[in-house]
Amino acid sequence: MLPSQAAYPATRFRRARRTESLRRLTQEHVLSANDLIWPIFIRDGAGVSEPVLSMPGVSRLTIDLAVRAAEEAAGLGIPALCLFPYTDPSVKTESCDEAWNPGNLTNRCIRAIKAAVPEIAVMTDIALDPYNANGHDGLVRDGVILNDETVEALVRMALAQAESGADILGPSDMMDGRIGAIRAALEGAGHKDVAILSYSAKYASAFYGPFRDAVGASAALKGDKKTYQMTPANSDEALRLIERDLREGADMVMVKPGMPYLDICRRVKDTFGVPTFAYQVSGEYAMIRGAADRGWINGESAMLESLLAFKRAGCDGILTYFAPEAARLLRG
Repeated sequence: MLPSQAAYPATRFRRARRTESLRRLTQEHVLSANDLIWPIFIRDGAGVSEPVLSMPGVSRLTIDLAVRAAEEAAGLGIPALCLFPYTDPSVKTESCDEAWNPGNLTNRCIRAIKAAVPEIAVMTDIALDPYNANGHDGLVRDGVILNDETVEALVRMALAQAESGADILGPSDMMDGRIGAIRAALEGAGHKDVAILSYSAKYASAFYGPFRDAVGASAALKGDKKTYQMTPANSDEALRLIERDLREGADMVMVKPGMPYLDICRRVKDTFGVPTFAYQVSGEYAMIRGAADRGWINGESAMLESLLAFKRAGCDGILTYFAPEAARLLRG
């Protein structure tokens, strides 16, 4: 219940809005570079920055340029990068063996970044879709996405990434039981300090389209992901998933997508009080960037407003493709 307050004119809310200094003094939430994780797309080769057409301003980077991005992020005070590979179709198979190859693109990039910029945290994605000939996050048999067999594959993938030096693992597959299995494997292999940021409440969303273009999964995907990602109509289920992942050993949890699911972020933070993250996904980015590029909105203002909304909803951090741009503006 809200506290009682004097009636107008004794109470005038505009008093605290009168000047910039008063507005700053009474601001309830603050956004900083410390709140940002920068997702980057990586590809094979050298010296190549390949634009993602459905995400203006975003490119796939070769490892040498990903290292430069890590250096840029560290200079801007961004604490973490998250790596997403564009995998050559020639190594995509139904068994997804490339996912746990110690020499795959992601694992080579982890090692390169940690060697050059050891102070920045490297987060990875754990799901089979970049390596799957079927485009799904899990192994497929007769059109069915297999849960338990996929979990075994994800454990192998997680161990390969941990051994390459990843600081944070991000299981984004939504298979049942994968957090407990990954945590047990990490402990058993001596990787007790590797954190898990679980995509605990990941919805089957229409906002992922540009991301799938960026990682080359759009053409490969057969069917949809509705048997393992959440239906957008559900809210209580998200809390049950969060609780399960925390019990299994997740250190942090994520809601994905972000802006259409701020109500879920608020419920998660209020219920569990744990480090809560959201992903401002590719479709959200593309809408803001596309409207800004056409002069329909003020791009910088809309970007910062959207990111502040995550903080207001209870998020401790945001994965966003705007991270370097936002960090520069916040710094200035």
